[in-house]
Amino acid sequence: MRARIPLGSPLQLLLLICSFALAAYAGVRLLEGDWFGVALWFVGAALLHDLVLLPVYGTLDRALVRAAGPRREGVGYVRVPAALSGLLLLVWFPLISGRVAGRYAGVTGMSTDGYLTRWLLLTAALFGGSAVLLVLRLRRATKERPPAAH
Repeated sequence: MRARIPLGSPLQLLLLICSFALAAYAGVRLLEGDWFGVALWFVGAALLHDLVLLPVYGTLDRALVRAAGPRREGVGYVRVPAALSGLLLLVWFPLISGRVAGRYAGVTGMSTDGYLTRWLLLTAALFGGSAVLLVLRLRRATKERPPAAH
């Protein structure tokens, strides 16, 4: 019996080929200036993530689940905003920390002032929105629960 390769529709194949072409173009453009620095950055980022960040947020998640005890339905309401906030911090860290303020201002003509404040406000909004959703969910669950018989 011959194994069949699942190909998908012609549109899916076209989109896949286009995405590979775009990624190849971006890779060539990215590596044309300082290929060694870019390669070093990718290796360093992978090592930093796998050896430092993954154990840290894995441990934090385990501690969160343990602290929740038997009522674990609220854990997702902390995980999601924490993950989104962490991702935003990771992406915008150079501007949030102000470490590249001079270079950023020289290239864009704009200041890095306010990035930390905006990130903190966005993080507060994410956790606040998540708390509101949790309260609404718990309130709906108590309304739907039939009264206890005596």
